[in-house]
Amino acid sequence: METPRYNYIVIEGNIGAGKTTLASMIAREYNAKLILERFADNPFLPKFYSDPSRYSFPLELSFLADRYRQLKEELVEQDLFRSFTVADYYFMKSLVFSSQTLEKDEFSLYRQIFYIIYSSLPKPDLYVYLHVPPERLLKNIAARGREYEKSITADYLTGIQESYFNFFRQNPENRYLVLDVSGIDFVTSHDDYLRVTDMIFREPVEPGINLRDF
Repeated sequence: METPRYNYIVIEGNIGAGKTTLASMIAREYNAKLILERFADNPFLPKFYSDPSRYSFPLELSFLADRYRQLKEELVEQDLFRSFTVADYYFMKSLVFSSQTLEKDEFSLYRQIFYIIYSSLPKPDLYVYLHVPPERLLKNIAARGREYEKSITADYLTGIQESYFNFFRQNPENRYLVLDVSGIDFVTSHDDYLRVTDMIFREPVEPGINLRDF
């Protein structure tokens, strides 16, 4: 097995894109330290989906605090027995989702707080974004059967997708590898999985947005 060219990789993507699955598969194969988001423990998430206008601000603040705390703890601790670190989210996710859920004045304040905290966290060597059309995402979301996700719409997913790319364009110094995985199944097909990991580990990625399809 080749030595990975990166020390810290983030797998990002929309809701239902397969971020956690891919990050977990990579961690197992490459003996990497795995960081998974602790969203299931957030008490505001089910409330937000039932009443977004009331719970969007406390939800986003709670995510901001929890993501910062987790990443600060996990990234400071060095694991000498792991080859690198892979995570299924990064701190920018807070800004991406809050841009869709908060009112304009709330988001303006939230954005200021975000960038103050963002500057103190280590940056990934590579951001991998799994691109999947909203229609397929809705099928993936329905298949995993989380009750509080039933109200998610295609318009909401489209807005999230646009927010990710806005962040990418506004922070061009980072390396973004955008993989269109809509036509493959890296979960059940080992060949498809190898095609994805080849894109991540073997092909050079320049700063800015790098688009790849299969």
